[in-house]
Amino acid sequence: QVQLVESGGGLVQPGGSLRLSCAASGFTFSRYFMSWVRQAPGKGLEWVGDINSGGGSTYYADSVKGRFTISRDNAKNTLYLQMNSLKPEDTAVYYCAKAVNILVYDYWGQGTQITVSS
Repeated sequence: QVQLVESGGGLVQPGGSLRLSCAASGFTFSRYFMSWVRQAPGKGLEWVGDINSGGGSTYYADSVKGRFTISRDNAKNTLYLQMNSLKPEDTAVYYCAKAVNILVYDYWGQGTQITVSS
């Protein structure tokens, strides 16, 4: 049974940092691209970025490029999202997702809320 469990969300001031984690189980984590996707209040889903199976290549949306970093530890079956220089417009529920193709996902985590506010 595939499970993706995010953690690390919360309230942070503008300019601050947070690191999200996504613990994966029930599949061979090291074989799959993984993604972060977010949904701001009242808006649709927005792709944040991807990391390839080995962790050597990452891809980011322009809105987060240079501020967010995706990484993974295949030995721990864990995906990470380091978020720096956070802005109020980063406020959203953040999901990790197991990718089966470009922007196609078969499993999602439950999501974790990030609120950027002073």
